[in-house]
Amino acid sequence: MVEEAPELVAGNSEEGVRLVVKALISSGVAMSIAGSSRPASGGEHKFSHWLDANAGSPALHGEQCGVGSIVTMQLHGGDWECIRDILAAAGAPTTAEQLGLDDALVLEALREAHTIRPQRYTILDRDPPETIERAARETGVIS
Repeated sequence: MVEEAPELVAGNSEEGVRLVVKALISSGVAMSIAGSSRPASGGEHKFSHWLDANAGSPALHGEQCGVGSIVTMQLHGGDWECIRDILAAAGAPTTAEQLGLDDALVLEALREAHTIRPQRYTILDRDPPETIERAARETGVIS
């Protein structure tokens, strides 16, 4: 939904807020049907939760998840550029620097995210640290 009109979200208009709320409600419905948060929570959330627990001043949860989505989509072999571009068009951060976090901390979070909710297997549990670092650098999330 946001992909089709990121400029509405960036403009903080009432229509943009309605769009985001509608997307969040749809996500909640999917989780309710599944009986789990799994439909809306993958490696990007484990990354964000690791930062919440370990960064002195973490960014907003959704911003961290957005940046995490760029890297995890690259690891999945998907269109991470599309995610990055939509986030940028919506005025959201797309790099560690824009999150207000240093590259080393973000890299550590990506590498250690597997320790958060270990019963939930994600791409960050599967790929080795070198692959994760390469993805973070190739996407520009870290320098």
